[in-house]
Amino acid sequence: MEMPKNQKKAYLCGLAAVCLWSTVATAFKLSLRHLGPEPLVFYASLTSVLVLTLILAFKGRLGELTRLTWKDARFSLFLGGLNPFLYYLVLIRAYDLLRAQEAQAINYTWAITMSLLAIPLLGQRLRALQFGAIGLSYFGALVISTRGDLLGLSMESPLGFALAMGSTVIWALFWIFGVKDTMEPTLRLLLNFCCGAFYTAIWALFAGISLMPNGPGFLGAVYIGVFEMGVTFVLWMSALRLSRTTAQVSNLIYLAPFLSLFIIHFLVGENIYASTLVGLGFILAGTVVQKFADAQGTN
Repeated sequence: MEMPKNQKKAYLCGLAAVCLWSTVATAFKLSLRHLGPEPLVFYASLTSVLVLTLILAFKGRLGELTRLTWKDARFSLFLGGLNPFLYYLVLIRAYDLLRAQEAQAINYTWAITMSLLAIPLLGQRLRALQFGAIGLSYFGALVISTRGDLLGLSMESPLGFALAMGSTVIWALFWIFGVKDTMEPTLRLLLNFCCGAFYTAIWALFAGISLMPNGPGFLGAVYIGVFEMGVTFVLWMSALRLSRTTAQVSNLIYLAPFLSLFIIHFLVGENIYASTLVGLGFILAGTVVQKFADAQGTN
């Protein structure tokens, strides 16, 4: 039976988003050779603001900006502090301290972190299967960070590991609190990135950090702003909207970490450790178990 036209478009949009996201870990690592975390976040955020403004203009929704009230926009002041300001500063600093393969793999534990935070923040209860999923994912993160030396618990950069894990907490909080924001998603993200760029500039000013870019670093920031924070989000939302079911598209995301490792190896020059593949396997297995447990809980 021939696949419906909308489903084909959904898969194309979803695959395009996954392929673009797979390049971001490499973009972080290569850009950090030329630019510090603060200017990288600042120029990437500004680029995202421009991209999202153009997308709203293309949709004919730019006029909605002028109709926003303080009540509509004030929540973005808070969310913009979480993402992009705190999230990307912490995550990119983790990339600065860790190998790209380690930072990007550990970052995939954010879904499990969200489940843990939902207990105190949303009053949710976890069943035994969900605790098993959490154990699998965090065990995978430990395998990656120790490169398989679980008995010695020797880490090349404990701070980098802590920052990578901390970034998952910030990202999970952003999505948990973001559920309360009923604003149109593209417009909401535009305000978040406006606030994030402003916060980053203020932080750099008080910390005495120069935001002066150089050519290669600036191009890297622009790439990240377009393909990590801007266009890719719209592609992914389009895929979810066009797909017959969310699961048909959302499962494509499991391709991203393996594509990312392939790109990291060839462009960054990292040898991919067996411990990274094993640990990533545990993390993704935990995520799959978590999704299954969530589905069981709704039945």
